Amino acid sequence: MSLHEDAVLVLKSYEDQPELRRLYLDHLAAHDDGMWKACGAGHLTASALVVDPARGRVLLTLHKKLNMWLQMGGHCEPGDVSVAAAALREATEESGIAGLTLLPGGPVRLDRHPIPAPCHWHLDVQYAALAPADAVEAISDESLDLRWFAYDEVASVADESVVRLLEATRARL
Repeated sequence: MSLHEDAVLVLKSYEDQPELRRLYLDHLAAHDDGMWKACGAGHLTASALVVDPARGRVLLTLHKKLNMWLQMGGHCEPGDVSVAAAALREATEESGIAGLTLLPGGPVRLDRHPIPAPCHWHLDVQYAALAPADAVEAISDESLDLRWFAYDEVASVADESVVRLLEATRARL
């Protein structure tokens, strides 16, 4: 199964945010290259909020280009076998934490946000990744900083998309 086909199946089984889900599916139907950065009309991305439920905290990255505290995530790559695998790969690469596992149940949220030209939109499929008890983070080249935040601190450092992702993740936990 191709990554494009996997994304369609994932989105068809996602039951929340029906209007946004339909927009994602329409995008993929109209763009065979809709999974890739080269798609000028926009493309799907995969991200994961790294959570440590036992300590009530999340790991956020200070994004190098955007200078914003965000969840781990980014572009799908040809070696990704699924959208979930892409999200887990990105979370592992950007957090430096080995042994992350995705929260069961598929994506937690979808978030569509504008990006600078030549592309126009990121259609982000957002998961949550559980950190192991012995998690040790390590900053990547893509980040200015990497830091754990208590759940109640997130709204003071991150934008609404991260706050909504945290709320949806906590509801699923």
